[in-house]
Amino acid sequence: MRPTAPLILAAAATLLAAGSLTACSSGSGSDPDTVKVAYNRSTDNKIRFKDAFLESMKKQFEKDHPGKKIKLIPIQAPDNDYATKAQQMMRSPKTAPDLVYEDTFRINSDIKAGYLHPLDTYLAKWDTWGQFVDTAKAAAKAEDGKTYGVPDGTDTRGLWFNKKIFAKAGLPADWQPKSWADILTAARAIKKKVPGVIPLNVYTGKGPGEAAVMQGFEMLLYGTGADPLYDPAAKKWVAGGQGFRDALGFVRTVYGEKLGPDPSDALDPNIGTHVATEWFPEGKLAISLDGSWMGQNWVNDGPRAWPAWETELAQTPMPTQNGQAPGKVSMSGGWTWAIPQKARNADLAWEFVKTMQTAKNAAKWDVVDAQIAVRKDVAKDPGYLNSMPGIKFFTGLVQYTHYRPALPVYPQVSTAVGEAMEKVTTGDGSPESAAKEYDEQLRTIVDGAVVTK
Repeated sequence: MRPTAPLILAAAATLLAAGSLTACSSGSGSDPDTVKVAYNRSTDNKIRFKDAFLESMKKQFEKDHPGKKIKLIPIQAPDNDYATKAQQMMRSPKTAPDLVYEDTFRINSDIKAGYLHPLDTYLAKWDTWGQFVDTAKAAAKAEDGKTYGVPDGTDTRGLWFNKKIFAKAGLPADWQPKSWADILTAARAIKKKVPGVIPLNVYTGKGPGEAAVMQGFEMLLYGTGADPLYDPAAKKWVAGGQGFRDALGFVRTVYGEKLGPDPSDALDPNIGTHVATEWFPEGKLAISLDGSWMGQNWVNDGPRAWPAWETELAQTPMPTQNGQAPGKVSMSGGWTWAIPQKARNADLAWEFVKTMQTAKNAAKWDVVDAQIAVRKDVAKDPGYLNSMPGIKFFTGLVQYTHYRPALPVYPQVSTAVGEAMEKVTTGDGSPESAAKEYDEQLRTIVDGAVVTK
């Protein structure tokens, strides 16, 4: 799954402590002319691109708004710890920032906790909101129908494949599978004609965590029908029905026919690193169901410089199960700028959001952070389109993308999905039995409030 920032390293305990102290020292900040902005700083001290971008936005804002100030409050911590610290700050008017960087994944849980302020009155008067694509808008909208964040970018997922390996297997360089069956056919051809190569990687199991659930299972599940995991109309989770079993069946086929990595490798929490820095660059992997950010691994200052990736690899959309409309599927995550419920200077904070979201600044950020544009004007910007090979392709998937249900119990649901995937990967359970066990866990998690499809 995509790291919050490119090439983030695991944080040391001392860095987390330093980040906590940084946030706590922000003070009550009752100055009506100062906007306090809390955001997640990379745990890698060599990565400060977000800090540099925000500093440039601070200078621009203060120049355009004489007498007004921006106070940046970096919180240096891993994602979960950052979220915890930001929530602690938002609980009191004395410590609440005026603007906070908020993961769409946590929007609804933070709303239920009373941390965020709806932005609808601001958005109604902001012409730029019309430039945002509907899927991105939906990701920042809560169950109550109100919008609580302005997204600044996203990521998408598709199939990456090695054209050299494809040529050896007699497969086309412009491969465009129209169904799951087409993917399996290509993988079987590679296994037969190019021995020693891993035909297809689909993230799976408990070890890789959300990378397996979102990037592997949900990329399959959301190609089986509408609202396959959570039904927003009924406001209920969906039991492990036919689509769920079919998605598990695909995973079982990949690993049962030895078309994927060895299960011991597939269940390794570090498999994403192996894919990006070993298997693809060394020509050991033919196809991977993966993310838009992969190229960052191979640029000159990435963890595995590999100039040839631009010509040796290609991308193609993940098809729906049987090619049914809309024919393509993607999953996305993303972050937003949100105003806390207890912010002292909400109106001024909104003005800073508008500064960051001029067309020029929005494009600059998406290039800096290797984000996929969520705005129509940015998606047409030449600087953005030429920032990384494949960016135009992955931007085109935004219209087909889905976001995970941003609900408090999702982490528990995700864990149950990962367990089901692991059972079919290792052969310890059939798709039917694994789906049944998932269904039983789901009913416990949500106290029986499910719908069946």
